[in-house]
Amino acid sequence: MRSLTKQIFTSCFIFLFVGGNTFAGSKEPDWPKTYAEEYFHITEVMVTDVASPPVAARIYAYTSLAAYLVSKSQGAQFQHQNLLEHTYLSDHTWNISTDKIQSPEFAAILAFMKVGKAIMPSGYLLEGKQQDWINKALKAKIISKKNLQAHIDLATEVAGKVMEVANKDGYLQLSTLTRYTPKKGEGYWYPTPPAYIAAIEPEWKTILPFFIQDLENFEPAPMAPFDMSEGSSFHKQLMEVYNTTNQLDEEKILIANFWDCNPFKVEFSGHMAIGVKKISPGGHWMGITGIAAQKAGLSFEETAYIYALVGMTLHDAFISCWKAKYDTDRIRPETVINQKMDQRWRPILQTPPFPEYTSGHSVISRASAVVLTGYFGDNFEFIDSSETYFGLPERPFKSFLLASEEAAISRLYGGIHFRDAIEEGVKQGEKIGDMIWSSLQQKQ
Repeated sequence: MRSLTKQIFTSCFIFLFVGGNTFAGSKEPDWPKTYAEEYFHITEVMVTDVASPPVAARIYAYTSLAAYLVSKSQGAQFQHQNLLEHTYLSDHTWNISTDKIQSPEFAAILAFMKVGKAIMPSGYLLEGKQQDWINKALKAKIISKKNLQAHIDLATEVAGKVMEVANKDGYLQLSTLTRYTPKKGEGYWYPTPPAYIAAIEPEWKTILPFFIQDLENFEPAPMAPFDMSEGSSFHKQLMEVYNTTNQLDEEKILIANFWDCNPFKVEFSGHMAIGVKKISPGGHWMGITGIAAQKAGLSFEETAYIYALVGMTLHDAFISCWKAKYDTDRIRPETVINQKMDQRWRPILQTPPFPEYTSGHSVISRASAVVLTGYFGDNFEFIDSSETYFGLPERPFKSFLLASEEAAISRLYGGIHFRDAIEEGVKQGEKIGDMIWSSLQQKQ
């Protein structure tokens, strides 16, 4: 079992979208595919920076918001109402130029690259990608040299407006807040093997959400209290993790690895620690969004809309989940099992460096699945090819909700979450997703 897991993860990072030249042999680009391919450069830089799951979601939110705003400024008509109508930005005055340009699509893609450059530590890596995109567009006659500067100006303008908003959401103030220290006593989270990484983003609850007005309204139900007495809820769940991971078949191992998405995975070779770069959980769902947009044959405007919607949903879901994690500060199964039962036991997935309750995958997967289901409809079948670069086969799903259920239970198979964190995380994510999608259905 362990050898299979190690064999699967030999690649450095994931490539979500594989394909040939989307401009070849066609006057009109395949815009959903083009968007996905160009947007993956954002993910590439995040992988390089080892962006934490909540940080990655924030980046996805603001970069995709830029593309949506460019489309909106150019008079795009969307299937659903103004994406920002029920966010804290509903009354925000953007003052974006409405002068018509040759290709809003080109400018929108350039805008999300510009936000990516500004918002990520290694964003400078996108400079070359921006020039590549300009060259592709000129060659394909999406834009002309004569009109190029007007497009660059609009993209730069929108990126600047988005960054003005991003710089006021609390992120820049995180470093000034009190540093987290693990609590003493049984039942509290403590850094886990093999790297014993310090707690990640303990004050993320201070970041401003887009849709959620009161985080208290999305609190999960109370978790099972720490109690090692035989027959207690906590002890039963602990034994379930231990027994499940010791009896996994190959399908469950595959499911655990398919949804791993741990950007902090570390492997040791002798005394050398090697970081294995991967996408975040949010990156996986942005990949699914791109797959769905391509299957549905969306217009560019609708592609920009659904990317922004999922990105902003991920952002809010992570804020809610991270609040629960650090409010409860619950111990991970690995720590308890090593202390109380089996010193040599290790989960098949590496335990992420933050508290256990609720399961982040469960929360954000369900929230994403709910809004994707609202947009594309029930029983939207798709093939998730997000992990093929790792040597894992494509996985077909009959719906987004079924995919989210598999993502949630994968955390039990992986040995990194208790069942109540998974089940209550799903409920938490569903509540967030329902709130966001229902707000978009309200008449203006």
